[in-house]
Amino acid sequence: MAPHLNEQELERRKALQELHDLGIDPYPAEEYEVNATTTDILENFLPDAGNFQTVQIAGRLMTKRIMGKASFAVLQDAFGRIQLYISRDDICPTEDKTLYNTVFKRLLDIGDFIGVKGYVFTTQTGETTLHVTELKLLSKSIKPLPIVKTEKDGTVHDAIHDPEFIYRQRYVNLTVNPAGKEVFVKRSQLISSMRSFMTQKGYLEVETPILQPIYGGAAARPFKTHHNALDTVLYMRIANELYLKRLIVGGFDGVFEFAKDFRNEGMSRFHNPEFTMLEVYVAYKDYQWMMDFTEAMLERAALDLHGTTQIPVGQHLIDFKRPWKRFTMYEAIQHFTGIDITHMDEAGVREVCHQLGIQTDKSMARGKLIDEIFGEKCEPHLIQPTFITDYPVEMSPLAKKHRTKPGLVERFEAICNGKEICNAFSELNDPIDQRRRFEEQLELGKRGDIEAMMLDEDFLRALEYGMPPTAGLGIGIDRLAMIMTNQPSIQDVLLFPQMKPEKFD
Repeated sequence: MAPHLNEQELERRKALQELHDLGIDPYPAEEYEVNATTTDILENFLPDAGNFQTVQIAGRLMTKRIMGKASFAVLQDAFGRIQLYISRDDICPTEDKTLYNTVFKRLLDIGDFIGVKGYVFTTQTGETTLHVTELKLLSKSIKPLPIVKTEKDGTVHDAIHDPEFIYRQRYVNLTVNPAGKEVFVKRSQLISSMRSFMTQKGYLEVETPILQPIYGGAAARPFKTHHNALDTVLYMRIANELYLKRLIVGGFDGVFEFAKDFRNEGMSRFHNPEFTMLEVYVAYKDYQWMMDFTEAMLERAALDLHGTTQIPVGQHLIDFKRPWKRFTMYEAIQHFTGIDITHMDEAGVREVCHQLGIQTDKSMARGKLIDEIFGEKCEPHLIQPTFITDYPVEMSPLAKKHRTKPGLVERFEAICNGKEICNAFSELNDPIDQRRRFEEQLELGKRGDIEAMMLDEDFLRALEYGMPPTAGLGIGIDRLAMIMTNQPSIQDVLLFPQMKPEKFD
C-alpha cells in the first residue's frame, strides 16, 4: 500500500504531471556540464575583473521570491549557496514565456534540482549574484524539505534537532543543514591523514576477509550467517587482527587496514554494531615503540585537521601534543580507588568489586573483574590522552608476556575523553603459549563468557611457521572522530548509524 500523501505532496505530484503534459522531462538523462561552484564564485568574483561571465552551475532550488517579470532565488550546490536573478525575458527570449510564467513561477518547488547558466554581478546591496540566462529542470522533488532558514550572517532558524530524524534521514538533514557536512569532511580528512602517515613509512594497506569461518582478534559477540554454497556457518569479523598477523608471517614488514568490524552487542552513544577500525602491525617493533608511533600519528592528525594540537571537546580542551601521560593498569586503579590489587587473586579482586559497588557474576574471571574496576572507576577520569600499560595476562590472550613483570603482558590502551580510543600489544608470537591462551579462553566460554575467543587452528599453524617480534595497534576511528570533531555521540560521526526498523504508514 502506498504511503499516505499530505497536501503538499499531492500538489507536487500534480506539478510533476503538468511538466510531463508540457513535454518537459522532470528527470532528464543527459549530462549537465558544470564549470564552477558557488564557493568558486563567492570567493573569487571580482566585479572590475570581468570574470565569471559564462558560468554554468547546478544544485537545489532553496528559495524563490517572485517579483513579476523578474525574481530572485537561491541555489545550493555541494559547496554553498548563491543568489540567482531570473528575468522572464532573459530565460524566455521568444514569445513563448511558459518556462518562466508556468514552469519557474508555479511548477518548480523548493528542493528541485536545476541547472542554470549566466553571468555574475553584484547587486546594489552588494550581494554576489548570478544573472540567469538559461534554466533547466534536472530533477523534480515530490517531497517537501523541512523549512530551515539561514541568515546571511550564518544564523540558523528552525534547525532540526530531533536525532531520530537526523540519523534516519541524514540525506535531508545534510540538505537543510549543510554545515553538518563538515563533521564528515573532517572524518574523511582524519582517515586521509592517518593513511598518509603510514604509507610515508612504507607500510602496505591491505584488505582481509569480512566473512570468517572463525572469528577472533577481540573479545566480543559476533554476528552469524550461513553460506549456502559451502553449507557452513560464517561470522562477520569482530576484528582483523589474526589475518593481518598472518601477513607478517608471510613476510610483510608493515601492514594496515581501515576495516569495517561488526559486534553483536548493545548500542549506546559510544557503541554501534558496525564500526570502523584501523589496525596496523609492524615487524621487529614492540609496544613501547608503538606508543611513540601512536602519539606521533594522532598529534599529526590533530594538526592536519585543526592546525593545532588543542581541540575543544565538550567542556574540555584536549591536547594531543606529545608526550602523553602513562600509567600502568595497577597504578591507575590504585590512583583512582586507593586500592592496590597487584597481588590479589580472583576472590580478592571480586571482593574489591563488591566494596566499590561494582556488579559481578560468576562468569567473570580475574581479568574481567579488573576490567570492570578500571572501566567504572578510572576510565571516566582520563580526559587528556593517556596510555594505560602492562595489563594482567588474563585480560590479553593475544599479547606477549611482559619481559620483566610476571603475570602481566606488554599491552597499552590509549584513553581520551573518558573512553578507550586504541589498544596495542607486543604481539604474542609463541605458538605454544598462544595455544594455551586460546584453551583458557575456551574454559571461560564454558563458564558462560559469551565474549570468550575461539581457538583458531590455522592461525596457530601460521605462528608455528614463525612470526617475527611484532607490534600491533587498533584504533577506533568512530570514537576518535567524535573527539576530533567535538561530537557527543558516535551516531553523529556515522552517516547512517544502525537504528531500529522504521515503520511506514
